[in-house]
Amino acid sequence: MSNTEEENLTTEQREVKDKADREREAAEQAGMLFSKAASSPGFTSDYNLALPYQWKQELGEVEIIVPVPSGTRGKDLSVIIQKKKLSVGLKGQDPILDGELCKEIKVDDSSWTLQDKKSVLITLEKLNKQTWWENVLAHHPKIDTSKIEPPNSKLSDLDSETRGIVEKMMFDSQQKQLGKPTSDEIKKAEMLKKFQAQHPELDLSNANIM
Repeated sequence: MSNTEEENLTTEQREVKDKADREREAAEQAGMLFSKAASSPGFTSDYNLALPYQWKQELGEVEIIVPVPSGTRGKDLSVIIQKKKLSVGLKGQDPILDGELCKEIKVDDSSWTLQDKKSVLITLEKLNKQTWWENVLAHHPKIDTSKIEPPNSKLSDLDSETRGIVEKMMFDSQQKQLGKPTSDEIKKAEMLKKFQAQHPELDLSNANIM
């Protein structure tokens, strides 16, 4: 569009054009950020190009990168972080992402920061640190959490209690994929077998332990 044509636009047409320019710029930045983030350890490979953000997770937290127009200042942003809700966008405009979170978070331990005036980094502290998230917002596409395998180097850095939880989750995930009992189901079966040995007079052959 030439400068003359742009000058002849009505206020409404100019607003529509400005919004389209911002969306195009954000989309271009999303592509560049994704190329960079995709090569970083931990970022989900199930990233959907239709989503306006990238994200990764560890057992205890979720990190989200939301591209914004270049030159954005902190005071231009509207970021709402609640126990089960997240909203990010520019003031006076429709949110870039807005909705109910997949799981509950610890609000006081969660935060956001503007990076290089072109992206917002959001860190959400999980309330339940024993569960992998299938998505960030509940209405967005889900990833297959059974494919999540934390790097071994990271597992060795965890304390014994947390490492045990992670290893249990990985084992249970593999068992489910193979159609085999999980660790809890195996434990129940062993308890039932022990109980039956102590009480042979009882018929527990039809007991449901799953």
